[in-house]
Amino acid sequence: MSTADTTPLWLPDSDLVGSDLADDDRAFARRIRAFAEAKLAPHARAIDEQRAFRRAMVDELAAEGILGGPLPTAAGGAGWSPLRLAIAHEELGAVCGNARGFCAVQTGLVTQCLFKNGDDAQRARWLGPLMRGAAIGCFGLTEPEAGSDVASLQTRAERHRDGGWVLRGQKHWITNGGVADVMLLFATVDPALGGKGITAFLVELPAAGVTRTPMPGVELGHRGSDHAVITIDGLRVGDDAVVGPIGKGFGIALNGLAAGRLSVAAGAVGIHRAALAAAVAFTTGRQQFGQPLAKFQMVQERLADMLTELCASRALVHRCARRRADGSETHADVAMAKLYATEAAARATEQAVMLHGARGYSSEFPVERLWRDIQALRIYEGTSMIQRTILARMLADG
Repeated sequence: MSTADTTPLWLPDSDLVGSDLADDDRAFARRIRAFAEAKLAPHARAIDEQRAFRRAMVDELAAEGILGGPLPTAAGGAGWSPLRLAIAHEELGAVCGNARGFCAVQTGLVTQCLFKNGDDAQRARWLGPLMRGAAIGCFGLTEPEAGSDVASLQTRAERHRDGGWVLRGQKHWITNGGVADVMLLFATVDPALGGKGITAFLVELPAAGVTRTPMPGVELGHRGSDHAVITIDGLRVGDDAVVGPIGKGFGIALNGLAAGRLSVAAGAVGIHRAALAAAVAFTTGRQQFGQPLAKFQMVQERLADMLTELCASRALVHRCARRRADGSETHADVAMAKLYATEAAARATEQAVMLHGARGYSSEFPVERLWRDIQALRIYEGTSMIQRTILARMLADG
């Protein structure tokens, strides 16, 4: 057994990724961690406090090969396995949730969807720029009245008498929406058809008929990400903008969300890990009543639970990734991984804040940001309630 296998999981220089990984996957995790700590960590607090999207981050992610990581080498990517994607997104999530969220949209929801469903011309136009960071993508799905119920979206796509399509509607909470160069936009050709009317369109931005504004208010977390309201009014696109068959966009959207759920679950493991590391560092260094906080039984109980749930979360995420790789994954696998990892991380960040006492209430320490950021992961790509519904229906329906 290597030294890394026996190093306590919470120490900053430990492997932090579990002892059942192959040596090359362990080396891969260390590489992504070194990148995240060198390039992302120095900016994580500032972009949160300034609510600023850092464009240089995109170039850094591209230069490290992360934006093209999951795509096949034949398409110019790195050919990552789903397990490597999960490892990478845990490492990014532990340092900067904004970077992990950007990658989930750029690579999972846009680039991979386009690779799987786009035609040759669409792939030739956009895959390279998206993987190089020369273009930013966004996923135009969520609407004010259509979140978890994707089939109820109201954005319309109508045939134009001169050919092509005219689109009208509104999207909100679109990550990367204000800075994107291309949008995978979902609209219905007939609301009466429900999910069977939904069609995907590829829209180059900016475009006449598209208005982008920041989401109103101040986000609870992920404040270094770009979140936009996108209003579509009279947008004209040609037939060459349709991605996949007409009426098959619902399946494209759901497959994209399933890919995104693995990223969210892995990112939650990263947040959980960072919360535990911060809690251990603080409680072992903070003296009260003549001894370190970590010597008190109630503190030890919380740290033990945080560690146990961290390992359980990572095990579910890695199990899902391996089953995705061999084709045996079910909807339950990713639903369980996302549900458990995000809820466990929420518990861990709350405990980390409490263990820091008043210091946990200040941005001087990272735990308050971790607590804020994890709330979004309980919502993105299907809320915890939706994941429970998926699992309960599978049990009831057999």
